[in-house]
Amino acid sequence: MGNKKSKEVFEKFTWTITNFSLLDSKIYWKKFSLDCHTWKILIFPKGDEGNYLSIYLEYPGAALMPQGWQKFANFKFILVNQLDHTKNIINETGHTFNLGQDGFTSHISLGDRYGFIVNGVCIIEVHMQVDESGRKIDDDKVVESIENVSPEEMISTSSFGEVVDFRDIGKVEKDFVPLLEQACSRYPSLIDIKKRKSRRFSEWGFTALGRVLHFLNTKKVRDMDDDTCNHLQALWEELEAFGFDLAWLKPHVEYALGMKNRVEKVLEVKKLEESVNVLKKNVNTLKENVTTLEERTKASRTKMIDAEIKLEKTKRDLEKAKKGFEECDLDAEMGYGKS
Repeated sequence: MGNKKSKEVFEKFTWTITNFSLLDSKIYWKKFSLDCHTWKILIFPKGDEGNYLSIYLEYPGAALMPQGWQKFANFKFILVNQLDHTKNIINETGHTFNLGQDGFTSHISLGDRYGFIVNGVCIIEVHMQVDESGRKIDDDKVVESIENVSPEEMISTSSFGEVVDFRDIGKVEKDFVPLLEQACSRYPSLIDIKKRKSRRFSEWGFTALGRVLHFLNTKKVRDMDDDTCNHLQALWEELEAFGFDLAWLKPHVEYALGMKNRVEKVLEVKKLEESVNVLKKNVNTLKENVTTLEERTKASRTKMIDAEIKLEKTKRDLEKAKKGFEECDLDAEMGYGKS
C-alpha cells in the first residue's frame, strides 16, 4: 500500500499593533485559524531584556491531543519595516508541535526602531505552512490521551477545594456543584455526555464547565482587565473542546469578555466627571475672587472719587488764599532794638 501524499496548507496572518510604544511588559495575543485548528500568536513587547520583541507561536489544543500526536509546521515571523519593505526582519524556521512542545518562541531585536514603529504602529506578519495530515481529532481520541490521568490530577490545575461526586458523572470540585446542578436542571442535555463519553472525559468536561460558571459567578465588573479576559477566553476555549451544547452560555461569556471595554468607558466617564467637578470648584473659586476684586475695585473707585473732590476743593481754597498774598521770609529776624 503506497504512502498517501499529504496536502500542505498555508496561511498568512497580519497583526497591526497600535500604540506599540505605550505597551508594557504584559503578554498580548491574537488568534487565527489554520488546518481546522486555532493557533495563537503572543508577543512580549519588552522581550527578555527590554530591547527585544519576543514572539511566541502556540497551539493551545496540543494538550487535548492523544499520545503520539504531532504536527510539523514551517513558519516565519516578519517584523515589517513600514518605510522600506526590503529591510523587513524575517525569522524563518520549522517546529514540531506535540504534547510536550506546544509552542515556539522567536526574539527580534528592537535596537533600531526606525521604520518598524511608525506613529506608534508596529506590524507583525506570520507566514505558516502545515501538513494537512492529522486534522481535527475526534473526541474519542481525546479520551485516550487523558485516560491514564487521574481525576484528581486533572482538576488540580484549578484546585478550589474538596472534590465530591456529582450526579454519578464523576468527581468535581465541591464549589462547582451548586452551579453545575443549576445548569443541568435548566439544560438537561448536558448530562448526555456521560452516555457518550468515558467517566474520565465527563469529569474533565464538567470540571471545565464548572470553572467557567464559577468565573462568571464570582468575578465583578471591575475585575475584567486584559489578564482576566484572557483567562476567561482560555477557560472558554478549553470548555468548547468537550462538545457540550453551549448556546445558552455563550452570550454570558461574550458579555463578560466585552465588559473590559465597558469598564474602560465607565472609568473614563468617572475620570471626566471628577475633572468636571474639580473644574467647577475652580470656576466657582475664581468667580468668588472676581466678585471680591470687583467689590474692592468699587470701594477703591469711591475712595478715588472722594480724593479727587477733596483735591479740587483744596485747589480752590489755595487760589483764594493766594489773593492779596505777599511773599515774606519766615525765618528773617524782626530787627527790634537794633540801631
